[in-house]
Amino acid sequence: MKTAIWLYLFLFVAFFDLHAQYPILTPFAISLGAAPSFIGLMMGMYSITHLPGNLIAGFGVDRYGSRFFIVFSLMAAGIVLLFQSHVTNPWQLLLLRSISGFVLAFLSPACLSLLAKMTTDRTQQGKLMAGNGLVHTLASVVSPAAGAYLVAKIGFATAFTLLGWILIVTSVCAIFFIRDARAGSAQAAVPDAEQQPKEKPKLPLEQPASIPWLIYLLPVAISCAQGILSFELPLLAKTKEAMMTTGLLFSVVSIGALVTLSMLFLNRVPAYQRTLWGSLFLAIVYFGIASQIPAPLTLMLLLVGMAKGVILPALSTLLIELSGGARYGRTFSVLSIAFSIGAFIGPMAAGQVRDHLSPYYIAFIALMIAVTLLPLHISRSIPSRTHFS
Repeated sequence: MKTAIWLYLFLFVAFFDLHAQYPILTPFAISLGAAPSFIGLMMGMYSITHLPGNLIAGFGVDRYGSRFFIVFSLMAAGIVLLFQSHVTNPWQLLLLRSISGFVLAFLSPACLSLLAKMTTDRTQQGKLMAGNGLVHTLASVVSPAAGAYLVAKIGFATAFTLLGWILIVTSVCAIFFIRDARAGSAQAAVPDAEQQPKEKPKLPLEQPASIPWLIYLLPVAISCAQGILSFELPLLAKTKEAMMTTGLLFSVVSIGALVTLSMLFLNRVPAYQRTLWGSLFLAIVYFGIASQIPAPLTLMLLLVGMAKGVILPALSTLLIELSGGARYGRTFSVLSIAFSIGAFIGPMAAGQVRDHLSPYYIAFIALMIAVTLLPLHISRSIPSRTHFS
């Protein structure tokens, strides 16, 4: 468990650093002369360059472990931020954001795989995934407002430099305190599919390939909706003072996620049910934002966060249950690829249609399609065989 504690600590710092950039990147790009359509392209390129990194991580994490990829991802992202503090035009920023998207693609599959390998007990695995979601959420509650505050006080260049050095120092610490799960006796109980190809997993579901591909439409839709939100909210900020408000709006989303993550009784509900109903609720909330119902934006963003707090840990747990206890790296790599595709589509679409149609309608349609196509047969095959987190 020491590895889990250290991993949570480093993840908190890393997520804090990364989310602090959310409310400031768009104003920074505008200050360089970028148009909204170019900003959508920049956000899309950041996401699409995740794909090769996700593919490499899928095979690399299963074969070489998570530690190297965690350290590399944090170190490289920090170096990119140092260069980012010196850009002078939008194209330089586009190039650096594309590189950042590639190097950060290794972080999520490596961390989730490491957590999943720490135990073979499904309940404990679910708790570890919920812990990852909790750490992510805690960091994202304060970081957007903190990032906006930093820029207001010390400017864009100094803020990016400071955030870059934080990531570099975190990566150095990870070298000494993160250990791959297979190194421990209890942790090594999970069979590695590459090392023991002839050994059949003990669980009824045999391989990650048995996961229905339609499930991955859901993370595509969720990240598409999140990408649209991340594109639209910063455009509300026209001044450095307004960035503080935008940062607080991002924090409201995280507070909503923290609320539902704290409702531990939800872990008793099957992961499939939490995923299904949480996604349906999220789609309805986005429809409400798009149709401008008479409700405060802060309330709607709080509901968005609450829905995400239910969906994301449940989705990770569902994939663990379906993976058959093998090839976690590849399972979570495909998950990250799905998230990257959606995060590419969302801002790109929003930048093209926002003058004619509320981009939040795209988020609603994408989520409803994914919910409608979510395979129903898996809800009957899992509950009787596994424990729920």
